[in-house]
Amino acid sequence: MAFATPGRSCPQTSAVRVAGFIDVETTGLDPASDEVIELAIALVGFDANTGAIAGVLEEYVGLRDPGRPIPPDAARVHGIRDRDVRGKRLDDDRVRAMLERAEFLVAHNASFDRAFVTKLYPEARRKRWLCSMRSIPWKELGYSSRSLHYLLRAHGIALEQSHRGLDDVKALVTLLSRSDGNGGTYFYSLVQKSSRRRPTKSPRKPAATPEQVVTRDRRVRAFEPYIPVLAEQVTGRPLPSLGALVLLPFRLLLWIVKAPFLLPTWLLRRGSVRTPKSGRSL
Repeated sequence: MAFATPGRSCPQTSAVRVAGFIDVETTGLDPASDEVIELAIALVGFDANTGAIAGVLEEYVGLRDPGRPIPPDAARVHGIRDRDVRGKRLDDDRVRAMLERAEFLVAHNASFDRAFVTKLYPEARRKRWLCSMRSIPWKELGYSSRSLHYLLRAHGIALEQSHRGLDDVKALVTLLSRSDGNGGTYFYSLVQKSSRRRPTKSPRKPAATPEQVVTRDRRVRAFEPYIPVLAEQVTGRPLPSLGALVLLPFRLLLWIVKAPFLLPTWLLRRGSVRTPKSGRSL
């Protein structure tokens, strides 16, 4: 698939929508203690009716100094060294603008990328994240692994440099533009599955205005005198007074205290009753 060069855009019509493909390289696997050292994002135009990817509208990749040495194990994976990131910063304004422009974000193993991206840009939590690793049934389609680099090799897609942000993003766009064997593309299948899972939110009722609150309180106070009358009509008994309700717990407590003393008297009274058959006391 041909990629548009930065600054150029694919043909846009009213049916073209924008998705953001994103990838990060980090100092480790724990978002709580590790840091992003490279972030890549590409805005991709796609046809809203068919899901066909039209091309890349904009792309960005930047390095970031984590403020600590990059662990050797991590450096062996992505090849990024301390000297590569020393003093580097991401273009936060540009990243935020691209995140805002994207309708949703796509990543391979999105839970990993989302945890790190939202740590830097909390507004990304409001975006819908689609995972191309978990939401496409790769094994059901005949692939033994969901790994991005395995899937690229299986589809004959060359990767310039593995485990680098922009190369992985471009390769993922190319992969998802391929046919899924069911008449569509992997990307279209991913978007459709996400749309079916998306919960529908019921519209929130607007908050009551101060004038509405005052009017409601007036109606409640106007109805209060009729409550005892209605209660008596429904139950056949007058509504207990406030004083009776207040004394009720004390009356119950008094009965609990008196119960041990009243029980022997009650048993003696029961013992004086004789059964018709035996004449013996119960």
